[in-house]
This record gives sequence, C-alpha cells and structure tokens, in this order.
Amino acid sequence: MAKKHGTEHGSDSLAQVVSPARRKRGTAMRKWVGLLAGVALTSFATQRSAHAQYAGQISSIVMDAKTGAVLSQTDPDLRRYPASLTKLMTLYMAFSALRAGTISLDQAVPVSIHAATMEPSKLGLVPGTHLTVEQAMLALVTKSANDAACALGEFLGGGSEPQFAAMMTQQARALGMNNTTFRNASGLPDPDQLTTARDLALLARHIVTDFPEDYHYFSVAAFRFHGRMIPNHNPMLKAYVGADGMKTGYTQEAGRNLVTSAIRNDVRLVGVVMGASSNPQRTLVMADQLDRGFDAEGVAPVARPLVLARNTVAPHHHTGGRVIMLAAASAHHGRAPLEVAEAPAPRHGHHGRATPVVGGHHVRLIGAKVRPATATTTIKHGHKAHTSRNHT
Repeated sequence: MAKKHGTEHGSDSLAQVVSPARRKRGTAMRKWVGLLAGVALTSFATQRSAHAQYAGQISSIVMDAKTGAVLSQTDPDLRRYPASLTKLMTLYMAFSALRAGTISLDQAVPVSIHAATMEPSKLGLVPGTHLTVEQAMLALVTKSANDAACALGEFLGGGSEPQFAAMMTQQARALGMNNTTFRNASGLPDPDQLTTARDLALLARHIVTDFPEDYHYFSVAAFRFHGRMIPNHNPMLKAYVGADGMKTGYTQEAGRNLVTSAIRNDVRLVGVVMGASSNPQRTLVMADQLDRGFDAEGVAPVARPLVLARNTVAPHHHTGGRVIMLAAASAHHGRAPLEVAEAPAPRHGHHGRATPVVGGHHVRLIGAKVRPATATTTIKHGHKAHTSRNHT
C-alpha cells in the first residue's frame, strides 16, 4: 500500500492550467523548505523556570478529534517529559515531507555514528548502512526505535538532529503547542524537552486530520526488518475496542505515557495519559477516560473485555503463537495473570517494501477454562522484554 509521491503530467497547451493537486503540492513544498531554512534564523529560549512534573502524578485529557472539544481532563497543562511520544512529532514531520515531495517512502536514510549510538529501544542499526524512509517510520511506530528516530531526524533536518529538533519546535508552535519544546527526534531524556498532555492531544488531532492517508501506519501490528519481525508495543490496539493507533512512551523520569486514538460509530477521540506508574495503570486509565469520552458524545457503550491481550509473533516459524490474557482488574491489584487457550499467530500481510503485518491484531477472546498462569508456563515472545533502562 505504498503511496506514490510523483508529479502529474498534463497535456501541452498554449494556456497551461495548474491543477489543484499540483498547486497544493507546491504550497506544501514551499512550506517545508521555509521550515528548514527558518531554523537557521530562529532560536528557542529554554524555559528553565518551568520544570517538568515527574512520574506518579498523572496528567490526562480526551478530545473529540473532529471538533477539538475537551471531554475530560486532569492536570493537562503540567509541563512533562514526553519520552517516546516525541516520535509523534518526528512522524508528523516525515508525513509533511512526504506530502511536499521532498522525500519518498523508498528513499535511503543514512545511519550515522550518532544515530547508531542511541540508547535502547533500538533496531541495532550499523553506522554507514541505510534503511528506507518507510522502514524508519514503521520502526518508530512499532518498536519505538531511537536509532531509527535519530537517523530519520538527521535526514529530515539536513544532516543535523539539533536543527531538526528546532524544526519540530517551530512546527509545534504552528500547531498551537505553545508549551512544547523539542531537543531531539527520539524522546531520549533531555531536561529541556518538555510538553503537556494538552499539547500532545493537539498533535494527535493534527496527525489524524492533516494526514489521513498516513494514519494507517499506527495500526500496523508488526513489520519485517532484515529477516526479523518487529512487533508493535502499543497494548491498546488489542485491549480497547475501536483503538487503531498512536504511541507509547517511557523513561524513568517521565513515567509511562500513552497517546491513543479510537473510533466508534464515526466518532473519533484522541486521549493522552502521562506519568502513570505502571503499564497496567496506564492502559486502564486510558480505557476509562475514553469510555467516559464516548459516553459524553452519546456513543452507546461497548462491553469492555475483562482482559488485556498481547499477541506474540513467532519470528521464524508459522506455528501457533500463544496469547496471554491479563485480567484488567487482577493486573491492577497485583494478582497473577490469567492464561487462556492457544490462538494462532496473525498472518503476515504486506505493506510496501517493509512488509508489515496489518491484519489480525484484534484478538478473539476465548472464554473456556481460564486458569492461572504458573511459574512453569513457557511464553515465547518475538522480541525481548524491556527493562527499566529502556526508553520506549
């Protein structure tokens, strides 16, 4: 489903007429070039008097993606560390460059020494090698790879990640994200890289409304990279009915962050949760907030499954993958997870050159003979679990 960012060819005539599509593309090109050039003349003062709030105090907000109406909020304007939610702006910039025609999906992105030395989570890119723009975007959506984010940022920023970060901040201001400052493309810790839940909700809205042709990347369940299947970290794709994308984020300083977009009955909401103390808490708070948002919009409630599901992808086999179901209430109270019957791994679809899996990420729940998982239960994952040192 790769897009083609080419030019349109019209017939020769004495009075050449510029098509609306070409005019729009030319406007986007001028805007992108102006953004790239403008950072050389603009510097953003560091707001050192505004310190980020730390993990343990949750900020959240839910908006109607179409109207921008705020449906619920809790401390949405606290300055916080975005962690890997930063990558949403990196992706916004990539989508903008694709539309402007300054880059293409199959264009080679060079991997610098600087990019290769980024801390995990990462693909393990080697200096001097390349990956495509589309592979880089998919790596950000699924694995939240910091090396791919840095490489893509350098590529879009004319070879400089700091220049790209200035472009990101300038774009944030243009979108109305007045309390956001970016210092890198990945979200790795920087004391001056700050945002708010409200600003991130604005960004999520713009991603959905400004680039509907690219939003589908956020629902990709996995993609193949150099013979490996890279699965998506986002638990909401399987845990919440109607959720179809966005991003997780974590550093020790930021806590657990999450942006989710979900659609029911043609009503789309975007939600942000920042500073949760655990992944189950983050997921449950988001689900509760979205439920209340849909209720406020008059959307009939959907019975929420009592489980949070995570589908594993077998990297080299076509055998069935084990599905582990975590009871939401049990996980919230520290009880043992529950295990249910086997379910087949999703089929691997195709998505352009990177061959991501786009189907099968909705898990059919099996209500037969639920039993507690024991210490002897063997769980095979397609990727390594992240430790507290990882940044996702």
